[in-house]
Formats: sequence, C-alpha cells, structure tokens
Amino acid sequence: MLFRPLCTFLILATGAFAQVSSFPKPNYFRETFQKTQTKVELRAPARLKDFLADGKLELSLKHYLELVMSNNTDVQIQMLTIEVPKNNILSQYGIWDPTAIASFNTTRSTSIPTSATDARSTGAATKSLTQPYSLQYQQLLPTGTQYTLQFSGAKSSQTNSFRSYNPSLTSGLQFSFSQPLIKNRGMYVNRIPLMQAQSNLKISEFQLRSQLLNLINTAENAYWNVILARETLRVKEKARDTANEYMKYMQQQLDLGALSPLDIYNPKAALAAAEVDVSQAKFALAQTEDMLRKQIGADLDPDVRQMPIVLTEIVDLGASESLAVDREASVQKALTINPSVQQATQKLDYDDLSIQSAKNGLLPNLALTASYTSNGQGGIYYPGSSLVGGDPAIPIPGGILDALGQMFGFGYPTYRAGLQLTLPIRSRTASAQMANAVVTKKTDALTLRTQQQSIRLNVLNAITGLEGSKESLNLAIVQRDFSQKNADAMMEKYKLGAETNQNVIFAQRDLATAESGVVNAQVAVRKSLLNLLTQTGELLDTRGIVIK
Repeated sequence: MLFRPLCTFLILATGAFAQVSSFPKPNYFRETFQKTQTKVELRAPARLKDFLADGKLELSLKHYLELVMSNNTDVQIQMLTIEVPKNNILSQYGIWDPTAIASFNTTRSTSIPTSATDARSTGAATKSLTQPYSLQYQQLLPTGTQYTLQFSGAKSSQTNSFRSYNPSLTSGLQFSFSQPLIKNRGMYVNRIPLMQAQSNLKISEFQLRSQLLNLINTAENAYWNVILARETLRVKEKARDTANEYMKYMQQQLDLGALSPLDIYNPKAALAAAEVDVSQAKFALAQTEDMLRKQIGADLDPDVRQMPIVLTEIVDLGASESLAVDREASVQKALTINPSVQQATQKLDYDDLSIQSAKNGLLPNLALTASYTSNGQGGIYYPGSSLVGGDPAIPIPGGILDALGQMFGFGYPTYRAGLQLTLPIRSRTASAQMANAVVTKKTDALTLRTQQQSIRLNVLNAITGLEGSKESLNLAIVQRDFSQKNADAMMEKYKLGAETNQNVIFAQRDLATAESGVVNAQVAVRKSLLNLLTQTGELLDTRGIVIK
C-alpha cells in the first residue's frame, strides 16, 4: 500500500521537471555547458558569378537589386537590427517560465553536557545528525497567480537520546498560491510588457523598412550614376570622333593648299579638348563603377572585382506623358504606406500600453493567499520508558515509507488562507510615471503630425521635381535637335565657303553639350521617379523586394 504514495510522488516530481523548457532533454547539458563560441564568420558574396557572361558582369536593374539585398553590408547590418526586438519578446515570456529548486543539507554536531545530571544520565556527549531536503516547483501564470508545489522532509538522529523517534523521518507536501485581486490582476495587465515588446518589434520592422528605402534609393542611384557616366562617355567619344573627322577634312584642305597653315590650329585644339573630355569621362565612369561594385559586394571577391560591368537597363523612359502623377492620390498613398508614418503611429499604441501600466502602478495591492500542507512522520519508534529503572523500551521499526504513507494519506493536513493589503499612502514615483506616460503620448502624437506634414511636403516636392525633370528633358531634346541642325548647316556653309571653321567648331561643341544635356535630363527623370517612389514608400514593392 505504501508503494502507491511513493509512485505518486515520483510522478509529480517528474511532471514538474518535465515542464521546464530545456531540461531534461538529452542535449540540455551540451547546450548549457559547452564552450561559448565568440568567433563570427562572414560569408562570401553570393550569386555574383550567376551573372557573368563573356568575362563581364552583366546586370539588369532587377538583378542588380537582388545582389544588393544579398551582399550589401549596410543592408545586412540593418537586417540584424530586427533580431534584438525578437529576442526581447522571448525574454518577456520568461517571466512565466516555471522554476524547479532542489536542496539537500547535512549537519552533524556534538553537544557538550550542560549539567551534572546530563553527564551522569548519558555518560557522554550527545551527537546529532540532521539532513533536511526539499523539492520545489513554482510558476507565475499570465493571470497574475503564483503557485508553489513543494515536497520537503528531514532525517534527524541523536545518540543518548530518548525521543519517541530516533532516527526521525518527516515529510511534507505543500501546495500554495497567491492571487492579486486589484493590482496586477488579470491577463491583460500582466501581458502589458509582452505586448510592449511586440509593439517594439513592429516599430523596429517599420524602422527597418524605412532604412531599406534609403539604402535601396542609394544603391539604385549608384546604378543610374554608372549609366549616366557611360552615356556621357559615349557622347564625349562621339564628339571626339566628330572633331577627328573635321580635323581630317581640314588637313586635306591644308594639303591641297586651300587653307592657310594658321587655320589648322583651331581644329587641332578642338580635337585635343575632345580627347581631354573623353579621358575625364573614362575616369568618372571608373569611379562610379567602383561605387557600384561596393553596393553588390563585388569588391570582396578577387575573381569578380576586376571584371567589366555591363548594365543592360536603358536610360530612356519613353513618352513623358506616361509618367503623369496625381498629387493628392500620391500624398494619401504615402500617408498610408510610408514606414515613417507607420512607425510613428505604432508608437501611439505603445504609449497606450505604457499608460495602462502606469495606471496599474497606482492601484493598491490586495492579494489572496492560501496553502494546504499534508505531513507525515516515520522512523524507529521508541515507546515511553524511564531513565532510571523500569523495563527497557522495545523499539518499533519504521522508515521513509511510513512518513510518505501518512503524507499521501492526507490524515494530518494544515490549511491556511489570508489577505494581504499594501496600500500606498502616497506614491510619487507611480504618479510621476503616469504623468510621463501621458506626456510621451502627447509628444508622439505631435511627432506623428509633424511626420505627416513632412511626408506630404516631400511627396509634393518629389512630384514637382519629376514634372520639372520631364519638362527639362523635353526642352533638352528640342535643343539637341536644333544643335544638330545648326552643326550640319555650319558644315555645309563652310564647304561652300560661306562660314569660318571657328563657327563650325563652336557648333560641334554646342551639339556635344546638347547631347550631354539630353543624357543628364533622362537620368534626372529616372532619379526623380526613384525619389518619388522612396517618399511614398512604394520603392520596395515596386522593385519586388520582400522583407522576411
């Protein structure tokens, strides 16, 4: 019969330990006591060689942004910022983690006789051994209830002792709980720190999205800067070729004697200036390409960093009428999806939780406590006997099963219940926290309004910039067409002897400048559109970038 109580206790103890998150899994000790690894290994740039073609790195805008998201160091740093808020949520769950505590102590002592009677009766010093032990399991529930299940016991023995039990074995099983009735009562108020951590995670996600908008904007600007430098080099090379052809024509005129030797210097000077422009354009292109390599991590790969880069995106967007933008619709879209506005809005939800937490701190603390304890005792029992004379006591053998049997028999219970009230007569700290929480929400509400005003202004400025870029492109195209006609006319007039070679050179320079203006205007339209998508918050979705 005593075997059943022992099995019951073992099941309860095992169940208590089984609820611990990691113990007693087989890899618990390996994970807990293994040496901490502090070394961080950074992976090499990925997917660069997927876009190699004929010894060149060939990239469209889509593939380029894929490499930016995979290899850009600044992007990877920003992606890691989301991990800390995630870990904070896990940390907040930790207040409800159960705890198991086991303890065992042993004390052996020898006491000196304190009187002549003790010395004559016992004849020697008294030696005692005490060995208390306990196993406790406790947990705080989301409702605010804290309960404790504890098994405790002790073994004690003494020499020269005439106690009823020697050795004495005691055991006790206790269940107790404490339930707040006013302050910290209910799941909502106890989950406020968890909800604040979850709100912080959302704020961090919006902040991450806002940072990625800026990083992708910078990366795409680097892409268009390379295209601008490439197209500028093309225009400069075309102007140099034109100057070279004109120089050859003038040299033929000089060789035939139709031109004064003094007139050959202007074409030579124009050709030399064109060569200088080409050289400068080449170095400018090399600088922008190096910046592009950094954006995609190509500078980290020795096999790729020296390869030429070919960007397949065309700079011309087509008819500017297709880029018509509704100003108010764009503003409303930005106020809805721009991560800066979403971040400011989420802070208001966090402030509401802070106010509720501060309100809870002002309340008095009234707690209901109760416990139930079952006791048992065992050991070798000595019936009553006399120190002088009388028949010797006949001990009755016993052990731990007697103590456990009485304890699980619940024949010797102890009940306890009570109320505990903690009434703050004056709580300045809690009052200050409440006032600060209200002030913080007002500040964040005004910050949201400021953010909305800034977003509206930035979107309107971006739309105005886009419209101005389109108009500049249209005018640059008109100017280029007239410059082309003027250069052709000057050349024909010179061949007919009606114009000087100086004016022909000026017309060719004007044409080169006009063509550079068209290229700059086309790239400016691209960048203006990019800026508009950044301000409205549509850039990531438009470019197919998904944050996981």
